[in-house]
Amino acid sequence: MRICITGGKGGTGKSLIATSLAYHLGKNHKVLLVDLDVDCPNDHLILSTKREVLKEVKQTIPVLNENRCKKCGICSNICRENAIVFIRKRFPIFLLDQCNGCKACMVACPANAIEEGERAYGVIYKGKNERIDMLVAELVPGQKEGSPLVHEAIKLVGENKKYDFVIMDTAAGMHCTVISALRECDYILAVTEPTPLGAHDLNLILDLIDELNIPSGVILNKRGIGNEKEVREITKRHGKKIVADVPYSKEVMEAYSKGIPVPIRFVEKLVSFVEEMK
Repeated sequence: MRICITGGKGGTGKSLIATSLAYHLGKNHKVLLVDLDVDCPNDHLILSTKREVLKEVKQTIPVLNENRCKKCGICSNICRENAIVFIRKRFPIFLLDQCNGCKACMVACPANAIEEGERAYGVIYKGKNERIDMLVAELVPGQKEGSPLVHEAIKLVGENKKYDFVIMDTAAGMHCTVISALRECDYILAVTEPTPLGAHDLNLILDLIDELNIPSGVILNKRGIGNEKEVREITKRHGKKIVADVPYSKEVMEAYSKGIPVPIRFVEKLVSFVEEMK
């Protein structure tokens, strides 16, 4: 079973929940934790897990063959990323920092003047501790689109059927990288906090989940730091339930900062909820 841990704003505790859930599920089940926050993966740090390179991911980039180019500008018109600048009577200029490797320009070019090159795009790491296995996807600094790397990591997950649970920790927000992960899961747990920003972004992420039509529930993290009323009203309005909560605690904070798994009593209700879904 694939479970995504997500949430709107950063800092609500997605990684804390994902690592704690995976670690404690690992006591009685085969568990794979997949960190898909490709811009800033940190699950391996939270669980003090050493990682090693599993796969280097390359991205296709356009390379112009000037001997074939007719300077027609069709490649520039077709590029939805605005990664090709065209000036009449000159060769097109490729802005590779904007390119997402879709190959549309290669297909559209009537002179077959755009060839395939490649560049380093990201790295997928593997790791293991005494309870769980781990995959960590990380973009090469400077790359702007993480979805292809997320797809590559999920492809590796699909090749291995030995796990009872796959816990996927997404990035913050509602962008393509997050959507790419959510669409591949069986159940979504949206993590929020009892603050105005937490409530605002919970509403946004639940709107997205409603559009995807994937079963989901809400986790209230940092219970006790603010008024929970708005979070509960938003959850109810979307027809969801708060399936578990985690109190704001110095003990949780210290465990998190030291790379020690959060004690089971803080997430026992969540672990039981997930086990019952299997």
